[in-house]
Amino acid sequence: MTKLSIIYYSATGHGTTMAERLAEAAEAAGAEVRVRHIAETRDPASFAENPAWTENYEATKNLPAATGEDIVWADAVIFGSPTRFASTAAPFQTFIDSLGGLWAQGKLADKAYAAYTSSQTAHGGQETTLIGLYTSLMHFGGILVPPGYTDPLKFADGNPYGVGHVTGPNNQNELDDATIAALDHLAHRVVTVAAKLAN
Repeated sequence: MTKLSIIYYSATGHGTTMAERLAEAAEAAGAEVRVRHIAETRDPASFAENPAWTENYEATKNLPAATGEDIVWADAVIFGSPTRFASTAAPFQTFIDSLGGLWAQGKLADKAYAAYTSSQTAHGGQETTLIGLYTSLMHFGGILVPPGYTDPLKFADGNPYGVGHVTGPNNQNELDDATIAALDHLAHRVVTVAAKLAN
């Protein structure tokens, strides 16, 4: 059975919802799945006036937080981070930066990797966020498994690099059908490719 870790940071909850959908699809594809959030690094008082951020923080703060061991355990990893100024969010990058010891031991290599993101606008830096993250995964010696246009549904969401969700200016947009389909496809593709690599 393919072991998949979904490791993500989410501020206002869209990344959490996307991780949950990926997990459901990966389990349907036959994978054993770990979902791990990257712990919030900001003082909750700093986002107290943002109800969505506070709600997501309260809902996830006591869940298992991601560690490097979750990558070592896995055959495949799907990372998630919101887009911040066309790059990954600071807590996510801090987690990546903490993996140097495992990288030096070669324990991050030869795994299937993919990623997803979200931003307030359609051209808010999603592509550069994913490509920048993939550059780090190349340093890991990871095997990138982007969706490309391997299914016609990808022409609906239009992102060959991963999955991107547009949250809207007030983070009000729920996942639409195209994004849900893209998440399902990405999970299935990563699990399938990881299983082939294992054999």
